[in-house]
Amino acid sequence: MLLKSMVCNPVQSWTSVGVIFANGNSWKEMRRFSLSTLRDFGMGKRGSEEKIIEECRHLIKVFVNFKGEPFDTIQPVNYSVSNIICAIMYGFRFDYADPAFQKMVDRANENVRTVGSSQIRLYNMFPWLRWCCGRWLVNRTQILKNVKNNIEEIMGLVLGLKDTLNPQDLRGFVDAFLVRQQEESDQPDSYYHNNNLKFTVGNLFGAGTDTTATTLRWGLLLMAKYPHIQDQVQQELNQVIGDREPRVEDRRKLPYTDAVIHEIQRVASIIPMSLPHTTSCDITFQGYFIKKGTMVIPLLMSVLQDEEEWETPHSFNPGHFLDEKGCFIKRDAFMPFSAGRRACLGESLARMELFLFFTFLLQRFRFTPPPGVSEDELDLTPTVGLSLTPSPHQLCAVSRA
Repeated sequence: MLLKSMVCNPVQSWTSVGVIFANGNSWKEMRRFSLSTLRDFGMGKRGSEEKIIEECRHLIKVFVNFKGEPFDTIQPVNYSVSNIICAIMYGFRFDYADPAFQKMVDRANENVRTVGSSQIRLYNMFPWLRWCCGRWLVNRTQILKNVKNNIEEIMGLVLGLKDTLNPQDLRGFVDAFLVRQQEESDQPDSYYHNNNLKFTVGNLFGAGTDTTATTLRWGLLLMAKYPHIQDQVQQELNQVIGDREPRVEDRRKLPYTDAVIHEIQRVASIIPMSLPHTTSCDITFQGYFIKKGTMVIPLLMSVLQDEEEWETPHSFNPGHFLDEKGCFIKRDAFMPFSAGRRACLGESLARMELFLFFTFLLQRFRFTPPPGVSEDELDLTPTVGLSLTPSPHQLCAVSRA
């Protein structure tokens, strides 16, 4: 297995805030705190399972209301998945019709798409363009505006939680941060300041919404594209679960369904280039000398679609994760959450969300193309952004009842 990468020009190290683009001690502390706190509030455990199941019920109601007619899955799926991280962050969920919530999710989604635009890619290579081609770089202006507005919304929610804070009864991640901030208020070098608070919450909100929601939307599209695979998933769900609600513990009894979910992640490869990393020391990699401080972008797709690792790397084939007896098998080349010290810190939560949302929806609905559109006509060409999202499309969710 060969993980390829792109190496960019050396850059000076910098210290920023949050957990996605930060470096150094601030990043170490925020990542450590985020991991431990998210686990305290149930990430990957029974506590988050109950939150996800509650949200699955809400999403099912939305799908039922379309009465089998074609609809775009992007907003209901994004709102539902976003509510999971919101419940962990703030201690409560939002109504899908809440306009402030809708704007926060939609702005974050727009930024994910826009960051991958040709304008922004050129700006990242030639930052001086902003001074001579300002009107051309409207995408950059929109990204900054969206970030500013979302940070203002986040701080408004934080202030509301601060006014009702009870250190003996923490409601979520923000409460835990505020308590730690109070405990270190006399330490001038503390990392628990407002900038780290708002950008860490913003990072977790954006990352916790887009990646899982995009993968789930790919899953529903692929089920409509390949109805014979959808048939096998639903047959397994019928045999193992029946009419009761799925639980995380059912995963080991559903090897085919688990293999389909893994294959969705592999084929979709929604973060094909991962996120930029910076070398912490001089290193020689595969015969190339890379200087300390060089920006390196790992190409995850080079592994997820490696012809030496997968029997049919460019086809949707759940058999990649099944042995000859139909039992689920792990593959070393499966790394959609990246690898190393900066791998996705929400991996356990995302895996639980994908399994529960997917099984709840496939148990209740059959997903088909709109009338007049054949399975072959469903387009799997992605829309390029920071992540690879499905091209605009509609599906029908037909009640299996």
